[in-house]
Amino acid sequence: MTVLALAGGVGGAKLANGLASVLPEGDLVIAVNTGDDFVHMGLHISPDIDSVTYALAGMNDSVRGWGVKDESWAFMEATRHLGGEGWFNLGDRDLATHVLRTQLLTKAPLSAVTADIAARLGIRQAIVPMSDDPVRSMILTDDGEMAFQDYFVRHQCAPRFRSIRFAGAETARPSAALVAAFEDPALEAILICPSNPILSIDPILSVPGIRQRIVDRRVPCVALSPFIAGQAVKGPAAKIMTELGLPTTADTIARHYEGLIDGLVIDEADVPGWTGEGPTIHGADILMRNVDQQQALAHAILAFAANLRS
Repeated sequence: MTVLALAGGVGGAKLANGLASVLPEGDLVIAVNTGDDFVHMGLHISPDIDSVTYALAGMNDSVRGWGVKDESWAFMEATRHLGGEGWFNLGDRDLATHVLRTQLLTKAPLSAVTADIAARLGIRQAIVPMSDDPVRSMILTDDGEMAFQDYFVRHQCAPRFRSIRFAGAETARPSAALVAAFEDPALEAILICPSNPILSIDPILSVPGIRQRIVDRRVPCVALSPFIAGQAVKGPAAKIMTELGLPTTADTIARHYEGLIDGLVIDEADVPGWTGEGPTIHGADILMRNVDQQQALAHAILAFAANLRS
């Protein structure tokens, strides 16, 4: 199958890695959230792109869930010793990616830079940013509005979440590679990874044209729930939904993506409690504890999407 996957964060990176390992080379485009991007210490940081890139390169830290495995921290230690900003950790190996990206961005757009870095790491599937134009997620909390990384990292998601806006989205354009993926006559399925719907997927959908292209789809669109038994597998999705007065269930995910999806994959333990209407559901073990389970889930989702298409 030729597949377009929308991804962000750790959950998106895990499924993207599973898909990349079971699909033939060139049959997968992973469109990644860049609402989390920011400039820190003069460097352009693209956390979600890096999570996906490191996962597909086999160099991600599966214990922390972010960054590079077998990392060292001499740079951060020296930075803190000098009184510099230490709230956002940059490992020594990870730092090389940010330095290179920042240099390359002086001559090329983020799409080209992302493709270049992926190729240098031996990645054979396409990783594309949602847009080459800056779109920045801004979080409204009880403590006021703050940039995404201030909310997510500096404050550890502690302030009460009120709403989110996407600064710059109104004038942004989908990346050319993403548009090409939508228009590819070989496209057979669109997948929404088990990323945080509000923090990771909504920024992608905020870019003009992307949501409408999914609405106008000619192929099935399948989402994977980020919840198991009312809890998020990782990250603040459950906390945010609760603060918005929403139940942390597959029903909520189905409503969030209403009009966009034909199918929803939920954990097999949640199937008996499914009460929603709308998309067709499929139960599976969605935890993805290791690479084998990432691949097994990828196979299950691709088969489900194929059945919906037929």
